[in-house]
Amino acid sequence: MPKPKIGILSGSTRSASMNRKLCAAMAHIYSSMGAKTQIIDLCEYEMPLYNGDLEAEEGVPEAAVRLIADLTTCDGVFISTPEYNGCMPALLKNTIDWTTRVELGQFTGSIYAIGSATPGALSGIMALRQLHFILTRLGAQVVPTQLGVGLYGKAFNDKGQLADAGTLSRAEKLAQQMLSAIKSAR
Repeated sequence: MPKPKIGILSGSTRSASMNRKLCAAMAHIYSSMGAKTQIIDLCEYEMPLYNGDLEAEEGVPEAAVRLIADLTTCDGVFISTPEYNGCMPALLKNTIDWTTRVELGQFTGSIYAIGSATPGALSGIMALRQLHFILTRLGAQVVPTQLGVGLYGKAFNDKGQLADAGTLSRAEKLAQQMLSAIKSAR
């Protein structure tokens, strides 16, 4: 049986983003569990703000079609979302909105897991709630464990891996839930 392929996507494109760092840490965890990982960098999929008139005039951006193709090759997708003012970022919501204008197979064909890294102690719980709602509304199977990484400054060691034993345990549990769900779906 081939190794499961896990797409790892950050809802932030900022180079020093804590959520990009969480994605790198999760890639390490998935790889250590025998999965193949692919970082899906939203910098490579630039899309304008969704506008129905723009879609009617120009169609769906080619970047949205490419992103759908990349997501559908994955057995699982981990998304790490920032939390801005108690919400998931416009970039991530806009990306999801554009991809739904083509199809929903990228959501119904893969197993999803979600996480968030924030500087505060609440670890993105409001953004995680919103992302979970949207994904399940679109038909995605989202694993039960969510990964909130609060107090970002202390969350990672000098190798970029999760430093706190409790957070690392939750991350491994999330990854294991996803890999088990993928195995069951095959």
